[in-house]
Amino acid sequence: MGQAIAAYLHYLSIFLLFALLSIEHVQFKLPLDLRRARSLIITDIAYGICAGVVLLSGLARVLLYGKGLDYYLGNSLFHAKVGLFILVGLISVGPTFVFLNWRNSLKAGEVPQVSARQARLVITVIRVELLLLLAIPLLAVLMARGYGS
Repeated sequence: MGQAIAAYLHYLSIFLLFALLSIEHVQFKLPLDLRRARSLIITDIAYGICAGVVLLSGLARVLLYGKGLDYYLGNSLFHAKVGLFILVGLISVGPTFVFLNWRNSLKAGEVPQVSARQARLVITVIRVELLLLLAIPLLAVLMARGYGS
């Protein structure tokens, strides 16, 4: 039963992660308004929490319910998959800092000021994240079929 719950949480959190990032992509448009700025911060926080659930449920699957740690550590596709996940996490720090810097403006009831250059950068990072996230399930499918060992 634990194996099924861990797998379900892992898949569900992956879907939610992608959905939340897609929501950020759609919401981040200039000019910003207060409602969308607040929503972007909340969405980004949910995205971070969801990434943590992906990581924890993935660790549970590897350490408790999977094919054994030796299988995963000896699989190059597993390393690529984890590496992509870490890369997505690292580049997601950029938009998160942008959104967190809005807190003071929002507390004062002001719309955060975002330059066109900064907006393009945030959108580009979100698109790269989405693209990289799409590659991770492909690596997982290949790995599950014995490739990468």
